[in-house]
Amino acid sequence: MKYLLLTIIHLYWFLIPKKKRRRCIFKKSCSKIVYEKTKKEGLISGLKILTFRIKNCHPEFDLYFEIKTNELKLITKSGEIISENNIADWLKA
Repeated sequence: MKYLLLTIIHLYWFLIPKKKRRRCIFKKSCSKIVYEKTKKEGLISGLKILTFRIKNCHPEFDLYFEIKTNELKLITKSGEIISENNIADWLKA
């Protein structure tokens, strides 16, 4: 199964040109991080990071400035609120 997931990612990279893929809000693209985790740590780790990315990825997030706290916040697709101090760490995931 591990190799099936890796093959699917390779096919994705081959069939969809980089310019046609959605832009990712994370520093490493979803397919790249899932590929690396699966290859290094196995299928279960790859599926866990894939699930996390599907819940929180794509340009479906909002940034807003909270006047009371004078802080920038990010709201993910899943409704999680990330404070300004934690946005960079969250995006590295």
